[in-house]
Amino acid sequence: MIVVTAAGGSTGTAVVRELRSRGQEVRAVVGTPRARPELDGLGAEVVVGDLVGDPAGLPLADADALYLIWPNFEPTEGAGAPTAFRAARDAGVGRVVYHSVLRPQLRAMPHHAAKDRAEEALDAAGVPWRGLQPCAYADNLDAALRTAAETGELRSAWGVRQAQSLGDLRDVAAAAAVLLTEDGLDGGTFEAVGPERLTAPDVAAAMAAHLGRPVTAVDTRAPEQDSYAGRCLRTMFEHYRAHGFTGSPRVLTDLLGRPPRSYAEHLADLGDPA
Repeated sequence: MIVVTAAGGSTGTAVVRELRSRGQEVRAVVGTPRARPELDGLGAEVVVGDLVGDPAGLPLADADALYLIWPNFEPTEGAGAPTAFRAARDAGVGRVVYHSVLRPQLRAMPHHAAKDRAEEALDAAGVPWRGLQPCAYADNLDAALRTAAETGELRSAWGVRQAQSLGDLRDVAAAAAVLLTEDGLDGGTFEAVGPERLTAPDVAAAMAAHLGRPVTAVDTRAPEQDSYAGRCLRTMFEHYRAHGFTGSPRVLTDLLGRPPRSYAEHLADLGDPA
């Protein structure tokens, strides 16, 4: 049995889908007791658990492995994730895989800093572990593709000069499944990075080719917000604007046994954005 937290989110659902496609039994932990047809349809055991409020109370009975995803931009991660690691140790879970981020040591971004502290705690948690460090998802721009189809514009909060190595979420989920199920990888942190370094104009050109209409990258700024999530987003985009967010796809290629999907391949699989 593999336990996946934050399973109702896009990353959690993708990991559950990938594990089920490989015949794994999955316990999908969600935060609220509402209908989850996307998980029920995959044949997962759906369990409500208060990850944020009570990480020590995760439903880990009979679990062989835990994939710990913390909700996006949630300020409790730095303290809560170590508690979950200890709970996994105490429950006798054989393997913990932590969903981190590419370059968590970039502590200017609060959500990176939280994951960096969590990785430090994971190393001392007393349980066999692996860490997955994905870059930004190509999927994050799917809504922008629909807007571009209507307006001919890609509004880029990370500017128009620096690049990102966008990865397909399906590839990240496949890498997570490898780390959850294969031996010989304990104590490793593994980058999950897309195969190209794409500026916003590069993304706009790929969207234009996919849509069959011109698309122009337009420089914009993330709005100022007082919330923790808002501050995280603002500092993240400002970092991307100044430095980009790129890496090497070699580790992900080795985990997958094939090259990661390109952005054009991601778009082709989306089909008509309408």
